Amino acid sequence: QVQLVESGGGSVQAGGSLRLSCTASGGLYGNFCMGWFRQAPGKEREGVAAIYTGGGHNPYYSDSVKGRFTVSHDNAEKVLYLNMNTLQPEDTATYYCAAARQCLIWTFDAREYEYWGQGTQVTVSS
Repeated sequence: QVQLVESGGGSVQAGGSLRLSCTASGGLYGNFCMGWFRQAPGKEREGVAAIYTGGGHNPYYSDSVKGRFTVSHDNAEKVLYLNMNTLQPEDTATYYCAAARQCLIWTFDAREYEYWGQGTQVTVSS
């Protein structure tokens, strides 16, 4: 049974930084997709960053976070990270980690992701 557990959310002022972590356990091996999605109150869930854990393709970012966020994956520890810099109030949302055995990371199609974490709250104040 695959489980994803996020950590690292919190409250920061605009311009600050946070690092989210997502630890995966269970039957995920080899090359698979992992991504970060977020959902703000009253808005649809949107893809933020995604990566193939086996490499072979650059990580993909939404336009809203490109240049500010960096996604990475520690294959040995099965931990997905999201380094978030220059945070803005519009980044306030619940952030979810997701994993898929197969996906196209540049589509940010949530339907492709079979496994989801419980979410971690990020709040950015102005």
